[in-house]
Amino acid sequence: MITNNLFHAIPSSLPEELVQTLTGNGLVRIERIVSRGHASPEGFWYDQAQNEFVLLAQGEAELELQDPAERIRLAPGDWLIIPAHRKHRVAWTNDRQDSVWLAVFY
Repeated sequence: MITNNLFHAIPSSLPEELVQTLTGNGLVRIERIVSRGHASPEGFWYDQAQNEFVLLAQGEAELELQDPAERIRLAPGDWLIIPAHRKHRVAWTNDRQDSVWLAVFY
């Protein structure tokens, strides 16, 4: 069995958010996402066909959601479930440290 670490192999230069699929099958996908001051483009909203469990393992971030409109500030260890087709976006991540997310789409 080979083990991996969510916090290893993060590039020192991160001009774009890093999204890596760690594992999955036809029904479930698990991703590591690393943000360093990244946010969704203005006016862009994710509208996904699957539910998403998202855990902020490290860093700080803020999500914006629609219907109903709300903003959620996340700290390490915070997680939430975003239902399928609930529009959302990353409004802000700390630019002084990595925000490391674990996302499970199901």
